[in-house]
This record gives sequence, C-alpha cells and structure tokens, in this order.
Amino acid sequence: MKNRFDLVYRHQSTLFKGLLYAASIAIIVFFFPKGGQFKYEFQQGKPWQHQTLYAPIDFDVLKTQEERAQEMQLISAQQPPYFTQDPVVYPSIKAKVWAWLQTQDKLEDSTEVVSALDELYRGGVVKAADIPQGTGYIWLLEGQVASKKEIDELRTPQSALNWLKERWSQTLSPATSDELARSGLMLDVIQPNYLLDQDITQKALDQAIESLSTTNGFVQKGTLVIAKGEVVDAESYRMLDSLSQHFSSVIWNQNNAIFIVFGYVLLVAMVLLMMFLFLKKYRPKVYRNNTQVTFIFFNMIAMVVATSLVVQYNADYLFVVPLSILPLILKTFFDARLGLFSHVLTVLVLGFVVPNSFEYIFLQIMAGVVTILSVTALYKRANLFISVGQITLVYAIGYLSFHLIQEGTWAEIQWITLGYFALNGMITLFVQPLIYAYEKVFGLVSEVSLLELSDTNTALLKELSIKAPGTFHHSLQVANLAEAAANEIGANAMLVRVGALYHDLGKMNNPTYFTENQKSSVNPHDEISARESAQIIIEHVRDGIEIAKKNKLPDRLIDFIRTHHGTSQVYYFYKKALERDAQVDINHFTYPGPLPFSKETAILMMADAVEAASKSLKNPTYEEIDSFVERIIQTQVEGDQMINANITFKEIIAVKKVLKAKLTNIYHLRVAYPI
Repeated sequence: MKNRFDLVYRHQSTLFKGLLYAASIAIIVFFFPKGGQFKYEFQQGKPWQHQTLYAPIDFDVLKTQEERAQEMQLISAQQPPYFTQDPVVYPSIKAKVWAWLQTQDKLEDSTEVVSALDELYRGGVVKAADIPQGTGYIWLLEGQVASKKEIDELRTPQSALNWLKERWSQTLSPATSDELARSGLMLDVIQPNYLLDQDITQKALDQAIESLSTTNGFVQKGTLVIAKGEVVDAESYRMLDSLSQHFSSVIWNQNNAIFIVFGYVLLVAMVLLMMFLFLKKYRPKVYRNNTQVTFIFFNMIAMVVATSLVVQYNADYLFVVPLSILPLILKTFFDARLGLFSHVLTVLVLGFVVPNSFEYIFLQIMAGVVTILSVTALYKRANLFISVGQITLVYAIGYLSFHLIQEGTWAEIQWITLGYFALNGMITLFVQPLIYAYEKVFGLVSEVSLLELSDTNTALLKELSIKAPGTFHHSLQVANLAEAAANEIGANAMLVRVGALYHDLGKMNNPTYFTENQKSSVNPHDEISARESAQIIIEHVRDGIEIAKKNKLPDRLIDFIRTHHGTSQVYYFYKKALERDAQVDINHFTYPGPLPFSKETAILMMADAVEAASKSLKNPTYEEIDSFVERIIQTQVEGDQMINANITFKEIIAVKKVLKAKLTNIYHLRVAYPI
C-alpha cells in the first residue's frame, strides 16, 4: 500500500494532467449539439456549392418558426375562454333587492323586478376585460360538462345596468323605476356571476397549440431537393433545413448516440492532445506547471462553451463571442506562438459546432493572427484600442469578401452582422479587468502588473531606498543594464527590469554588511569570521525571498531573487578563510541556487555581477572594461551557471557587448572644469 502511495505521489503531476485532459474532453463534448452532423452546409440566398441533391429518405417539410408563431398567435386569439358560474352572486343580489323593496314598501313591483334579474343572470354577467375579441362564444363549465354560450347573450355590469333601467321603465310604474335608478342600488349590487377560469383556459390553449401540425408538406425519397449551383431560395432552404433536422434526429434516436458521442470524443481528444504535445515539446516549463496548463485549458474550454451556448440560443449572434480574447490573454501571460497555437486548436474544435464552419474558421484564424501581430505593450491603453480596431476591420473585410464571392453583388448584405463585429470588439476591450482577475486567481503576472511594480515609489522600493540606499542605487543600475541587454537579444525587457529592481531586497535586513551601504570606513565584517561573513552575504537571497512573499510579489519576480547568484561562491571571504585555514569547506561559501533557467534570469546574473564588480575599477578605460566584463562572464559560463538557461553563446556575446557599451558610457572621462 505504501508503495502505491509513493507511486501516486511521484506521478501526481502526470495524473493531474490526465484528469484535466479527460475533464476537458467531457465538458466540451457535453456542450456539443445532440444529434448527427448533416454533411452539407447551406445558407439561404447563397448558391448550393455541393453536388445535385436528391432526397435520400422520405421526410416531412417542417414549418418555419415564423409560420408556427403566426399559427400560435391566431389560435391564441380564437381560443374561446372557459368560465365557471358563481352560485352565490345572484342569490345575494336578489336578497339585497328584495330588502330594498320591503324598505321602500314596493313589494307590489317585486314580481317584475325579480323577473328582470332572473332573465339577466340566466344570460350571464361577466367582466368587460374577460370578453374575448377573436371568437363569438365561450365555454361555460358546469361540473365536468362544458356548454357553449354565445357572446351576444353575455352582459357586462355596465350594460346590465342599462338593460335593467330600460326594462323596468317599460314594466314598472314611473315612480318605482325612477326611485330604483336614483337609489344607485343596482350599481352597487350588480356583480359578474360568470368568472374566467384562467387555468383551464390556458390548458385548453396549450392543447390546441400542441395539436398544431409542425409540417407543411412531404418529400419522397429520390425527389430533387436542389441542383448544383442553384441559389438556396426560401422553399429549397425549408426543404434542406427539414432534411437536416430529420437526419440529425433520426441518427441520434436510432441507438447511434453512443457512436456519435464516441466520434466527438475522439476528435476533441486529438485536438487537446496536440495542445499537450506542443507544450511538452516547445514549452516544457509551462508543461511542468500544472497551474499554467490548467489556465490554458480553462480559457480554451470557456471559449468553446460560450460559443456553443450562443449557437444553441441564436446562431445569428455567433460573431458576438470575442474569440480573439483567447490569443490576446495567452500572449500576455506566455508568448505569441503559444497564443496562436491554442487559438487555432480552439477554432478547429468549434468547427464541429458552428454553421458555415469554413467561413467561421477562416475569419477566426485571420482575426487570431492579427491579434498576435498587432497586440504589443498591452499596458499602453492606446495599443489595445488600435488592435481591437484592426481585429474588427479584419472581421468586416472577411465577411464582405465571402458575401461577394457567394452572391456576386453588394445587394442583400446583412449590415447587422457588421454591428455584431463592432460589439465583439467592444467586449474584447474588457480584457484588461479579465487579465487582472486571472493574475489574482492563477498567480500569473502581466506587463500591466510589471509596469506598476517598476514604479520606484512603491512601498517596498521606497523602504529599500531608505534602509539600503546603496543597494537601491545598485538595483537601478542593474535594471538599466539588464533591460538594454534584454532588448538586444529579444528577451522580456520589462520582466528583467522589474526583476532587477527587486533582486536584492534581502539586503534590507543587514544593509551595513554590504559595501554599497557602508557610509564610513567601519566594516562590520572585520568583527566576525570569514565564514560568518559569507553566511550573512548568502543569507540575503533567502531573506529576499521571504520579504517578497510577505509583500505578495509574483513568483516570476521571486525567481530573479532565487537565481541571481546561482551556485556561485562568495569568493572574497572564501579566499580570506583560506588564509587562516587551508582546510575550508567551499560549500559554506556557496550560494544554494537554483541556477538561472531563462534568458531573463541569466541576463540579470550577468548584469548584477558586472555592475557590482565595476565599482572596484580604478582606471575604467575601454580596454579595462572590455577585459573586465569578459573575465566575469567567462567565469560564470565556465562555472556552469548558464547550463539551465535557454540562452545561446551568440546571445551571451551580444549581452557582453551591451554591458561593455553601457559601462563605458557610465565611466567615460569628463572634462576637468575649473573650480
């Protein structure tokens, strides 16, 4: 059992990637359309670009959504409502009228009064708002039996009152009729006795709608559907759409669903496997970082899910989904090649989901390429607006080009589609807050954050300048040297500059033990042994890491603190120790590492060593600077400090050239001005 746990622990990273791979496939396939894929693509108003199509099976021609909507609207208007009779209303009214007749001593007229009320309520009184407009009758429910009642027989409370006044004026004495009218009694007591039953009316309407036929014709097998080159008009589009839906539903329902899903799984698995292989071969550092791999797959899945949901809701809004955000984000956190590769794979997956997949894939790949080529220095606000404008323009030009190819005219261009492209661009502008959220969730760092951290007025750099002013000045000089060298060889100049600013944070704990911070001739190292001095010097790396973590600096910056001395030796104190004791363990005078593992960290190591040692130059001529830089960097190379960094000898030579030029400018001879 213990061996199993050890095996799982040793391979936990691989197991995690396997689970991520399986989960990604499952999520993507889950959001794929449930049905077989119709093998032809078509659009109304555009030519049929496939071979002449004859009906491969018998199928019904389905009604369009507009036709069904019109029929449902017509049924809703003509559906007679259902009413129930309230048995309490009329007896209550009759009792109130009888009481009034007794009070007014008009019982001799009671027969005519009650007779009119009987006739009125046999016909039925309903609310004016409940009388239907599209039909001439209603259904009156009496128990489980519904009887038809004409609308002409019904009265509203107002029309009932008018009818009673006219009736009584003819049958009652003028005095009694006038008293009834003036009393306002009938206006108070007349109430509807037929009440609308909303539930039963709605159920009847639903049943009527369900009974509607969904078809509007039948096509027999072998019937010509559309000829090659023929424009897909409304009638042929209806037939093609019906055939597509019938084909998909029949394939899915005939116990073939498992095979369709299996096919989807294989295709998606192939695409995602390409992503893993790319990372393993060309981005091994990213591949080893499960958080970064998860981040990449999360963004790819998010785009697939968002596009699938939009297609299921309304495919007209397909180009509103800002797919260019994917390469933009991945380029921001990683590099352009990874961003474009992941974008292309995502678009290939979406080709299974979207209509007119060739047009969609072409436009999206072009937009992705433009995103990669145009988006630079994202921390500059204008750059993002310019890039989004270029992306939107590519969409528009691509769409218009396809329309001209398919239609051969400017007519019938769907201008609303250009509006969708503009909306796509507006949504893409929200990438900035999205990048900030990703930084917090996944612990990544972007150029925007690097720009903020490069501000020397940040609390941490302010503290460094106060506690260790010499170290702060040294860090600024190293930042300038490293940035220039990074620009020369195409490394991330912003990253290496910020890393240089923070690489010596640990010296704040014991600033006076470092010569650049010593303000007098008193050197605290004179009071302790060479080994203790070496340990204090070495300790500034660990102290710097702790300070950086306490202040929540990104791991990419902490890497510069870890690696800027690699596994080199504190040679001065090692030689000093040898003077007292020939048997000295060099490990006590060696930095713990790790070695630099990128161009940026290697550049910082070279710039830091050269800048620090340059203070010891007594006669900084060009020749001396040249030999001095060559000697220091050659020592690092021969000490295997660069073996883990992806930097070439050619690039090291270029870095040396920049460092020499910069130091020459710093230490150039000045004219002796008179005092």
